[in-house]
Amino acid sequence: MVSQQSDHLSRREFARRAGLLAAAGIFAPENHILNPLPKPTVKKITIKNVSSNFEREPLNPYRFKGSAITDSWQAIAMLESDSGIKKVGLGTQGVLWSDSKVFAAHSESAGNALMYAMSERALQMIKGTSFHDPVQLLNDILPEVLAYGKKITGNPDLRKTFALNALVCVDNAAWLLYAQENGMKQFDEMVPAAYRPGLSYRHEKVASIPSFAVGTTPERVKEAADEGYFILKLKTGAAGTQQEMIEKDIAFLTAVHKAIGHYETPYTQNGKIPYYFDVNGRYEKKETLMRFLDHARKIGAFEQIAVIEEPFEESNETYVGDLGVRVAADESAHTVEDAAHRIELGYSAIAVKAIAKTMSMTMKITQLAYEKKVPCFCADLTVNPILVDWNKNVAARLQPFPGMSIGLQETNGHQYYKNWDKLMTFHPKADGSWTKTRKGVYLTDKSFYAESGGILAPSAHYEGMFNG
Repeated sequence: MVSQQSDHLSRREFARRAGLLAAAGIFAPENHILNPLPKPTVKKITIKNVSSNFEREPLNPYRFKGSAITDSWQAIAMLESDSGIKKVGLGTQGVLWSDSKVFAAHSESAGNALMYAMSERALQMIKGTSFHDPVQLLNDILPEVLAYGKKITGNPDLRKTFALNALVCVDNAAWLLYAQENGMKQFDEMVPAAYRPGLSYRHEKVASIPSFAVGTTPERVKEAADEGYFILKLKTGAAGTQQEMIEKDIAFLTAVHKAIGHYETPYTQNGKIPYYFDVNGRYEKKETLMRFLDHARKIGAFEQIAVIEEPFEESNETYVGDLGVRVAADESAHTVEDAAHRIELGYSAIAVKAIAKTMSMTMKITQLAYEKKVPCFCADLTVNPILVDWNKNVAARLQPFPGMSIGLQETNGHQYYKNWDKLMTFHPKADGSWTKTRKGVYLTDKSFYAESGGILAPSAHYEGMFNG
């Protein structure tokens, strides 16, 4: 009787554990995934002191959304807990990307100053308060930071992404503080149990996706393909009227397909180079996008379009699930609720940006996408090298993108920062095997996972700003 009872209990326990593992995606045959981690008991962390600073980094002009950026502000936030632990978080500001109306209404420096003021406001709000985890902290402060942003920009319709972008440096510091306060040594330990299934894969390689501004020549695109880059982000939505724009976009598509359409790669199911177009909301009507796609069919390029990102303005709620091509949401998927709405509108991929919308919001979005079986990939914001590896920690753990065998991450900082090599010296693990692109990919090997891409290690340069 005793043996039968213990046998029954052990089976029941096995079934319970099996259910938990299945829920986390452990039994998915395609997963190369980490062992399940125990749910830690987390400390209550009280923020005693805060501070901030920023550095301006000159860019080679990066043209998109009918405009261009030439200057990138690196926002730096410091949080000190009442136990004496200090952590410094980074954020790269993307004013044109996050709200083009703010960019248009101000000088480039003034737009950056407004976003920086929101980061500082957030720090002052949380000074003297306590939190258990950064996701909860972000939830608590986002509404007030957004309201403050609406006030100082004079824009009652300020996009949530603008506030999230302002909060990246604060959220970044909060994650580092959370990890050290709780004795967490690796990124996987930091991920709360509720979000682990969506970040459970382990790619051995992640594609390094360069980005080409509107007006890039086909010859420059071909050079990148010759260097081994197998997926290229191509900005469309050329300047001018809608008619002028679509004619330029079609001509660009034709020239690119002629230049690299025949190239082969081992990383796609069909062996061909995939195209990733980002319209940045420039198309006003669905018919305009359909003209672009019809031309792609005509020249034999349609089957190579992996994804078209943000074809329409966010307010345009056109259904896109009937176009025969995967359409991705990026800046319109501000929050997890917005991402859910985009999925209802037929968007079948999400560009996630831990370096632009905070790691906290990204975890929520990747979990939703995992549950809805909507693939994700990581897009860039022309961020510094350390933030590239914050993004890479996400890209390496996302489920495979349909038709491709490795993780996907856009990273274009090396193309646009005038002082990229100097910025690389600020990375605490600049010599890591995963930091440099090799034939179009990053090697996310055992050392990458063991060291979490170096994101938990201190950067002497940025920490030195708060040592006075």
